[in-house]
Amino acid sequence: MRPASGGVAQRAPEPSGTPLAAGRLRATVGALVRACRPRQWLKNVLVLAAPAAAGILTQPDVAGKVGVAFVCFCMLSSATYLLNDAHDREEDRHDPTRRRRPIAAGELSVRVAVGAALVLALGGLALAAAVHPALAAVGAGYLALTASYTLWLRSVAVADIAAVAGGFVLRALAGGAATSVPLSRWFMLVTSFGALFVVTGKRYAELTGGKPANVMRPSLNAYSERYLRFVLGLAATVTTTGYCLWAFQRAHSAKLSWYELTVIPFVLWLLRYALLLDGGEGRTPEELVLHDRFLLSMSVAWLAVFVTGVYVAS
Repeated sequence: MRPASGGVAQRAPEPSGTPLAAGRLRATVGALVRACRPRQWLKNVLVLAAPAAAGILTQPDVAGKVGVAFVCFCMLSSATYLLNDAHDREEDRHDPTRRRRPIAAGELSVRVAVGAALVLALGGLALAAAVHPALAAVGAGYLALTASYTLWLRSVAVADIAAVAGGFVLRALAGGAATSVPLSRWFMLVTSFGALFVVTGKRYAELTGGKPANVMRPSLNAYSERYLRFVLGLAATVTTTGYCLWAFQRAHSAKLSWYELTVIPFVLWLLRYALLLDGGEGRTPEELVLHDRFLLSMSVAWLAVFVTGVYVAS
């Protein structure tokens, strides 16, 4: 049928079952998965820390709770990534790296991203509550902290570093909350300052990366290389001291000094990471760890000696 004189032919909407509609759906799902940043789920392995250090991770009920806690924080962290990217989409479009993110690139709509974030956040909290109310409380605190970071804290120098480091600490707390494991002062000290070391290293790499001023984080303008080096040194010193005190204290109750031996790969890992930071790397900590053979080998060595000390020789 021809269109009326002077009119414009209207294309009929594409049926939902056509290959074109299916292709669009696949593209949207793919963009959504990438926006959830599954690579960064590696950070959520921290939920294993407290029950692993307590020597109870091999118990079936504990392992199950820790596994669910890991899934919960993958859901919650992905929710925060989606909301953060939706909020920062205009700013990300001016950054040479972040402009490839699905929302900034226009591959994923804000509406879909926010809807998925709400589903993940509510689902993660519900799943956490089913494991233990304390885990749900930690999860809610994580969401509150990350939302505060997105809306305000990231623009405040020092507070931005503390907020991101706090996210790591809450992941470690989640493992204890899920399994009712009391956390020692040494555990909290090492976790807190270890997180501060990694987060400050990322800021240092961003500051020294040579970005134009208009695409740098707002808080970076308040930092100097000298100040961030000071924070790195402070964090590394406290982390190492706290870990050594914990290891030497635990060694008194062990037949072999396996805990003391873990100090060697632990310190070498920190030294290697600091060297890489000094060379201009560290903007993506998870990729740095996965792609550097020495860091990987020290991680494996530490894990092997630690597991032997906690689960075999004790």
